[in-house]
Amino acid sequence: MAKMRAVDAAVLVLEKEGIDCAFGVPGAAINPFYSALRARGSIRHILARHVEGASHMAEGYTRAKAGNIGLCIGTSGPAGTDMITGLYSASADSIPILCITGQAPRARLNKEDFQAVDIAAIAAPVAKWAVTVMEPYLVPMAFQKAFYLMRSGRPGPVLIDMPIDVQMAEIEFDIDAYEPMPLAKPKMSRKQAEKTLEMLNASERPLIVAGGGIINADASDLLTEFAEIVGVPVVPTLMGWGTIPDDHQLMAGMCGLQTSQRYGNANMLASDFVLGIGNRWANRHTGTVEKYTAGRKFVHIDIEPTQIGRVFAPDLGVVSDAGAALKMLLDVATEWKTAGKLRDWSGWVAECQERKKTLKRKTHFDNVPLKPQRIYEEMNKAFGRDTTYVTTIGLSQIAGAQFLHVYKARNWINCGQAGPLGWTLPAALGVRAARPDADIVALSGDYDFQFMIEELAVGAQHKLPYLHVVVNNSYLGLIRQSQRGFQMDFEVSLAFDNINSEEIEGYGVDHVAVAEGLGCKAVRVKSPNEFKEAFATARKLMQEHRVPVVLEFILERVTNIAMGTEIDNIVEFEEVLDLPLDDAPVSSEKARGKLLPV
Repeated sequence: MAKMRAVDAAVLVLEKEGIDCAFGVPGAAINPFYSALRARGSIRHILARHVEGASHMAEGYTRAKAGNIGLCIGTSGPAGTDMITGLYSASADSIPILCITGQAPRARLNKEDFQAVDIAAIAAPVAKWAVTVMEPYLVPMAFQKAFYLMRSGRPGPVLIDMPIDVQMAEIEFDIDAYEPMPLAKPKMSRKQAEKTLEMLNASERPLIVAGGGIINADASDLLTEFAEIVGVPVVPTLMGWGTIPDDHQLMAGMCGLQTSQRYGNANMLASDFVLGIGNRWANRHTGTVEKYTAGRKFVHIDIEPTQIGRVFAPDLGVVSDAGAALKMLLDVATEWKTAGKLRDWSGWVAECQERKKTLKRKTHFDNVPLKPQRIYEEMNKAFGRDTTYVTTIGLSQIAGAQFLHVYKARNWINCGQAGPLGWTLPAALGVRAARPDADIVALSGDYDFQFMIEELAVGAQHKLPYLHVVVNNSYLGLIRQSQRGFQMDFEVSLAFDNINSEEIEGYGVDHVAVAEGLGCKAVRVKSPNEFKEAFATARKLMQEHRVPVVLEFILERVTNIAMGTEIDNIVEFEEVLDLPLDDAPVSSEKARGKLLPV
């Protein structure tokens, strides 16, 4: 066997496991690993401006494409602790990313060494596995275990920490004798599929709740096919949005307290049976369990046994990978349909479609400053069916989910549970690195955008172009809205008179100037009359310069977006549209634009 440094073996393992891109920040304790990356030259490296940003880039890279695993690199001290937010976000959404940190020498651990910290202990609560590798020979084995754990069962992140002397030690290693470990994924049995379909058949108004586990399993096509075979409407969760196209006749809308449509909640409330596949019954989807479960039976299929019954006990629980479950369900359902054993739910589908066509929210406002609803209306016109949206938490995300449209899996890339501010920008860069030809539009409020605005320089340096829509009301809008219950508006305003930029009229930060200072381009929009020209200009600038382009929309200072405490108690702050069926709009393919010319 060949003799090599442990870090050289690690890079060879990364190659064989399919890693071809990394995000990180070099430092003294991780420089041996960086020397191995440089010597091999097989893995692209994108230099972040902040290690938390690098971890979110790794998330975006994973989320963008089936089979990807994002790699984040830094030192064990401040860099490793900066990674924790990314590890938490990835863990919460079942996203595999690999974080590699460089540690002080073994002899100096727990001896007050500069930037030395027990990063494995810190990361353990938010990772599937976190380890400091103390023996050089164990380095390639630790990486092998990491990839197995990240991909098996419920996916998730791993952190590997390596003392600098472990990195540099020589070991014997033969990469030709290395093979990735076979994965462990539970599969639904035929009997379980039959019992599921028996319960489905006994219902009159069934729904399928499609979760992010379907996207993780790369099984969205199977979900759509299964829904079509059984003829049952689908309610995607926020993490499962795109598993079925928004304009599919069986797409029944999203349900929830915030990221939902009026018709989605109405369809859920009218149902009597729910088949949940690859979902977690998160509270922003359900509201209180009592209200969500009343009058309906549940089947819950999830890859993780401890998820079943975690929020509420289903009538039937099945431990299975979502893709494997859908294959088995599809096989049995096809047999039953051929034999005439499946119930006909076409009347129920028509009811759901009628709600979808008529229970709308108003979007066409001509106000100046702009109302956000109008911006989403214009985005739907400007961007095509293949557009990939990237966003985090906030009123911008909530309104985006209410008004935008998604037609494919992985075209809505959103940190669903953790929702860290600042996530959007670096995640969008990771998406671009993974999908060089995709139409990518990031969506941020002004505060999310400011959190990691420095990462724009990464997009400029590494030529990672995308469009970043910033809806600017100079407020922590979601927090301000939640403060209404406390009768206060405290420390949530970001407005001030910028002595260097009078044209922004008290909104504070000049995002155009900052973006341009970081090597990017920006367009500011204040009036509905400017939409068409602004989108065209942004496209042109992005194509010409190959850098991120910011589209800033100046909003009214106070906007309340529809939300509530229960799925049957959503407060509508703006006009709703209860349309007669004959007046309901029909989607037009011709009305949708393209982000990039073909």
